Amino acid sequence: MGRIQLLPLLLILLLTEQTLTQKRKQKCKEEKHAQAIRIKKHQDTPETKFKFYEEGRDEDLCQIQIFKPETLEKCAFNESLPLVIIIHGWSVDGMLESWIGKMASAFKSQKSQFNVIVADWLNFAHVHYPIAVQNTRIIGQEIAEFLEWLESSIQFPRSNVHLIGYSLGAHVSGFAGNYISGSNKIGRITGLDPAGPLFEGMSSTDRLSPDDANFVDAIHTFTQQHMGLSVGINQPVAHYDFYPNGGHFQPGCHIKNLITNIGYHGIKETVKCAHERSVHLFIDSLLNDDKQSMAYWCKDINTFDKGVCLSCRKNRCNTLGYNIKKKRLTRGRKLFLKTRSHMPYKVYHYQFKIHFIHQTKDVQMDPTFTLTLIGTKEDVENVPFTPTDGIKGNKTYSFLITLDTDIGELMMVKFKWEGIDVWANIWDTVQTIMPWTSEDDRPGLLVNTIRVKAGETQDQMTFCSENVDNIKLLPAQEKTYVRCRNNAKKQVRKTSTS
Repeated sequence: MGRIQLLPLLLILLLTEQTLTQKRKQKCKEEKHAQAIRIKKHQDTPETKFKFYEEGRDEDLCQIQIFKPETLEKCAFNESLPLVIIIHGWSVDGMLESWIGKMASAFKSQKSQFNVIVADWLNFAHVHYPIAVQNTRIIGQEIAEFLEWLESSIQFPRSNVHLIGYSLGAHVSGFAGNYISGSNKIGRITGLDPAGPLFEGMSSTDRLSPDDANFVDAIHTFTQQHMGLSVGINQPVAHYDFYPNGGHFQPGCHIKNLITNIGYHGIKETVKCAHERSVHLFIDSLLNDDKQSMAYWCKDINTFDKGVCLSCRKNRCNTLGYNIKKKRLTRGRKLFLKTRSHMPYKVYHYQFKIHFIHQTKDVQMDPTFTLTLIGTKEDVENVPFTPTDGIKGNKTYSFLITLDTDIGELMMVKFKWEGIDVWANIWDTVQTIMPWTSEDDRPGLLVNTIRVKAGETQDQMTFCSENVDNIKLLPAQEKTYVRCRNNAKKQVRKTSTS
């Protein structure tokens, strides 16, 4: 049989396989749906309490009851505004956590107005964790029914709904999106450090996935493993998955901060510091509109730490939190960023590329350097960095520098080799023995140019040694680098054409 005759046969086989796969997925979805319905038949009333949030009323919130339209009017539900539903996770003490009121209040503080509902499922969440995991399907089913009722009773479109779920609540959101009937999907789901145990490695129908809404984003903040398990899920579950500080752990949550955190927040708050950081990063995106955290597409945190992933071309970067650019991609993306230990969490990312020529080629050095950055708005002094692999021979090193403050346009770099000049005493001895030897022969590091890329502005700059006749750097010395002349010309040309 010729190659041309084989093509239709291969096409038929491919389409058949795709159809079978879709049928298997649909069957699996229907089975899970039926399972949730079977469990629900033993319930007389819904377990989820839909509490309508009003500013200044954190307690005794007005409750909207499914199939009772009069409660919508009683609670002042505005069908012309978008709906945000906040969904908590597993509960240790059976009480709503303080972050829920903070997030609801943050939405109410925006210029744009929202209906904000807290989905209270404490009765099913304040149980042993494995049981709470099983209950997530039931609560997801109830939220789906609630949204279907809103659509049928007051024609409120599901596309105008944003579910925000924390920990187990993230998977509740996913099940709600999975169970809702019809071809139209919920507008957006945000998973805040979706729970890991009993969800990691599961199929897309058994956890939050990109299929559950028109747009799905997730923030992973506590994926550090202990005995093969992590509190937050490590695998991607969204169109955009954000991994602040690598997603493993968060600044300010380390053991050295334990005493301070306990003093401020208590033991319970300290234990879940990194897990709940996802929540506060999202709240930060609402409260600090002028300080939006930018994240960048990258393979992993080790590659990101080299500063090589700070590109925004072709949707390679995005804003973390509420103001994310909602662009659906054929394949999900993992984005990385650094943050501070407290709000506002935003930092400014810079890639520094420095070409070192080590004059003693066969000897590896492990020097520590500091940078002083002179900007049009502010200066930042003594920013440390140490090449992880040491310096040997002739090589370009790339690394990431983050700043807490906006320095504006970078104009000058001061580069210092920290430490004591151990060569100085040796050189004094050498000069005593061979007084004709010049000090220029002392071995050091040659640094001609420093290239910098600013992640937030995408500006690229090259800095040259201020003293072009002496580019050698010795221990305890500091050299100044200014914008290279040809680089400055490019900047002028770019400005004149823009």
